[in-house]
Amino acid sequence: MTTALPTSPSARRFRWLALSAAVTTFGLIVLGGIVRVTGSGMGCGDHWPLCNGQLFPPLDLPTFIELSHRLVTTLVTPLVLAVAFFAWRSFRRVRWIMAPALWAVALLVIQILLGAITVKLELPPAVVALHLANAQALLALLLVITVVAFQYDQDPRVGESLLHFDALSRLAGAAALGVYVLIITGALVTAGRAAASCVGWPLCNGALTPTSAAGWLHMGHRYVAGAVGLMVIGAVLQAWRLRRADAPVFVAAGATGALFLAQIFVGAFNVLRAFPTFLNGLHIATASAVWAGMVVFAVLAMQAVRRSPLKFAVPAQQRRGWRAVVADYFLLTKPIIVGLLLVTTAAAMVVAGHGWPPADLFWWTMLGGGLAAGGAGALNQVIDRHLDQHMSRTSRRPIAAGRVDTAGGLAFGLALSVASFYVLAVFVTPLAALLALFGNLYYVVGYSLLLKQSTVQNIVIGGGAGAVPPLVGWAAATGRLNMEALFLFALIFFWTPPHFWALALLKKNDYARAQVPMLPVLWGEDETRRHIVLYTLLMVALSLLLTPAGVAGWFYLLAAALLGAGFLFFAVWLWRRQGNKPAWRLYKYSSVYLALIFAALVVDRLITGN
Repeated sequence: MTTALPTSPSARRFRWLALSAAVTTFGLIVLGGIVRVTGSGMGCGDHWPLCNGQLFPPLDLPTFIELSHRLVTTLVTPLVLAVAFFAWRSFRRVRWIMAPALWAVALLVIQILLGAITVKLELPPAVVALHLANAQALLALLLVITVVAFQYDQDPRVGESLLHFDALSRLAGAAALGVYVLIITGALVTAGRAAASCVGWPLCNGALTPTSAAGWLHMGHRYVAGAVGLMVIGAVLQAWRLRRADAPVFVAAGATGALFLAQIFVGAFNVLRAFPTFLNGLHIATASAVWAGMVVFAVLAMQAVRRSPLKFAVPAQQRRGWRAVVADYFLLTKPIIVGLLLVTTAAAMVVAGHGWPPADLFWWTMLGGGLAAGGAGALNQVIDRHLDQHMSRTSRRPIAAGRVDTAGGLAFGLALSVASFYVLAVFVTPLAALLALFGNLYYVVGYSLLLKQSTVQNIVIGGGAGAVPPLVGWAAATGRLNMEALFLFALIFFWTPPHFWALALLKKNDYARAQVPMLPVLWGEDETRRHIVLYTLLMVALSLLLTPAGVAGWFYLLAAALLGAGFLFFAVWLWRRQGNKPAWRLYKYSSVYLALIFAALVVDRLITGN
């Protein structure tokens, strides 16, 4: 008798309910870490469940942080109870759904009690560590439920027995346990105020052996991190060697490995920079992300599931030398687009900083921005792999042509995106890192997954993704955003439709064959030409406003007028004359236009110095 989940709308809803509970619990843990690193644990005093004796107290920063943590707890509670209720009502015979759901309820009760005890006893280190350990265990149970709920249709055995021991599953399970221990030792270091007892990294005060109890507590955490790191790296390498064709396992391994390396990176700079609040919080958040990734990795590795083979796995006879492989992965990043986006990022830095930025800031911003754009490009090719096969322009892309498998492309894109966030967060500014992450999600989720195949306005709305790099550059140079930065965003936003619609006119049959609802496919070529002229007029008018708005000077205004006149000439030519030649000319000119107008901004700023 099978115990697999029924294929029904209720089963699908249950998956998303479980995922929502897991994500909210992860957010709660991150908020708890922020409470610890900002010293806001007593922001509500020793009152519980009220805050400073009131339901809605006056808010200073510590009170706001602590109260936010408590409010998110009120979201987690009904979500966990709902997961348990629906598991009992519909899936009580599915062992790896029902048992974790019941344990999750028990841990939720314990978590609430530990939270109250922590407040009443004014944050004793042992109770704080136990509170975190219980929360991470609750997160793990919710992740087990989520993974099993999403994977059940691959094989009914997912619901019966999760255990499938081989070299990879044993190592992944041991690494997950090691990460759990590592997180608890880190909590003890923070709660015991031992973080500052070791100056320098990787040594502690220049030595391997500390001279104080607090130093040993801190250094013990590092020793555990080293041992766990070897297990994590070993598990990732085993996944590459044994289960590379199993996309969920391989991608989970790659993403977790990238997060663990990022955690080491953040931990080292956290010590070297004397524990700034942001890096402290990022270190704790990343630790929870590594734990979540290891749980998912271990659960997938232990599943006795025969998953469908990857459609675009590379046959053995087609495997090539390492140079060809490196070239294909480089092409996954869409290097020409990356270069154009970096031009806009660099120009924004010069304009915002009233001159060339410091060399190190410029380097790290370009590196982080390039990694973000490259990661988004790789993830886009993973999502569009089926569409790309039907289009002459994209059919030779590495994944569509079968030279890179889907799992490899997905792991590569995720690794670049993770690396981008941490490079920008550590070496540039947190705002630049968050903006790059937002642009990545905008392009990958907003455009590639949600908009591209669902609306004729896909390019118009999705154009905001390509307009984010100037915001990253502006934030890198100034640490903030203002109205001037939004002018640069808007310039690219209105440039995007005429640029891509010109290409869509050239590739109309490709888009129709791939069933992508581009403007010329649904509304016709004449309407597309009219829209190109309309958006060109808006873009040129906006470009001329940058000088009166104080973003640029008179040199830029002259250059924008000349470049805009050329753009308008090609757009009107396309409107009045049919054929591929005008569309091709406009498409090529539009690419040059964007690079030149941002170059004009740089020259203008360097000339005026204002």
